[in-house]
Amino acid sequence: MTELPNKPSTLQPQKRKSSFLRTAKAILWSFVGLRSRSDYEKDIEQLNPVHIVIAGLIGVMLFVASLFLVATWVVGK
Repeated sequence: MTELPNKPSTLQPQKRKSSFLRTAKAILWSFVGLRSRSDYEKDIEQLNPVHIVIAGLIGVMLFVASLFLVATWVVGK
């Protein structure tokens, strides 16, 4: 059998430099469906996955709450 040489890994963890505000902006644009490929590729490199999940959950909750408020307002009239 061929053994692989013990080489130290050259892959270093990538430090992602992005604010939560930038993540929220990217999530809002993705809800609308308007996102350019170059912005998408930048987001993949820079956005923190934890921020994406949190911003997505907040966005969904706000969307559902707004639908609920509009439906309550329309039915109440």
